[in-house]
Amino acid sequence: QVQLVESGGGLVQAGDSLRLSCAASIRTFSMSAMGWFRQAPGTEREFVATISWNGDNTMYPDSVKGRFTISRHNANNTVYLQMNSLKPEDTGVYICAARRGRTMSWFSGDYDYWGQGTQVTVSS
Repeated sequence: QVQLVESGGGLVQAGDSLRLSCAASIRTFSMSAMGWFRQAPGTEREFVATISWNGDNTMYPDSVKGRFTISRHNANNTVYLQMNSLKPEDTGVYICAARRGRTMSWFSGDYDYWGQGTQVTVSS
């Protein structure tokens, strides 16, 4: 059974940094593109970052570009999201996702597996 378990969320102040981790129990993790999404109360799920199967390619929306970095360690079946210069508008539940394909994607519908999420709260 596939499981994605996020960790590393918390309450921080604007300008601080956090590093999220997602441990994946996927037999084919090294061949799976991964993504991070976030959702704030009353809003739709929002794309945050994605990475290709081998880590060579990444993609971010303008809202986090230059502040967030996605990376992966295939030997450990783990994907990370380094978040710097956090802003109050970054607040939300951060959710890890995996897809059976190797190609990264910003579209949530392309992902096959989802974690439960970890809460990130940024105070002003």
